[in-house]
Amino acid sequence: MQCKLMLKDMQKCEMPRERLLKYGPEVLSLSELLAIIIRCGTRDENVLDLSRRIISEFSISELENITCAQMKKFKGIKDAKAAQIIAVFEIAKRISTTKQPLKLKIENSKDIRDYLMPKMKNLKKEHLIGLYLDTRNHLIKEETISIGTLNSSLIHPREIFRSAVIEACASVILVHNHPSGDPTPSKDDITVTKKIIKASEIIGIELLDHVIIGNERYVSLKEDGLI
Repeated sequence: MQCKLMLKDMQKCEMPRERLLKYGPEVLSLSELLAIIIRCGTRDENVLDLSRRIISEFSISELENITCAQMKKFKGIKDAKAAQIIAVFEIAKRISTTKQPLKLKIENSKDIRDYLMPKMKNLKKEHLIGLYLDTRNHLIKEETISIGTLNSSLIHPREIFRSAVIEACASVILVHNHPSGDPTPSKDDITVTKKIIKASEIIGIELLDHVIIGNERYVSLKEDGLI
């Protein structure tokens, strides 16, 4: 039986494939993504309705392990389409289980410069970033803590250490940029850092350093003896 209702039969603006090409895959629902793989429905059911019916009967975790026999229970799904669907989910499963790369290890301010200067040196506003490390100085998490002028009255230690506690970190490094390009620490930079150091001693999560990024230059408050 030939497919009657294919993706091309829908209004162009509603076609999942066109939406993907225009807006990217992130905006599509799971049923729309599945419809692109299936391509066509039956005389009685268009491809999106077929996809929705499949999704309503199988969760995404179940689809990862679905069999050809299970897929072929749906009218309009035969060997070729079942094989396509299973192959796509098998690829996704293998990607998700691929060994993750080694975590970044930060041993000194040069490592911080190499990691963050390319994306911070041209920022138009000050960004305060927290680097949260494990006991071996491997990066567990990077988080933008605040955007705007670093000020002792605005930055509270709880904003710094919330993620550190949640992630069970051993230490934290603060990094922020100076949009002027001059990384020379301001009075507030030093005041804020000393305030956070006192909090870190109480919490038991060490503040290892505070690095300021400029235009191709940087300053480590710890290495320069400012904290």
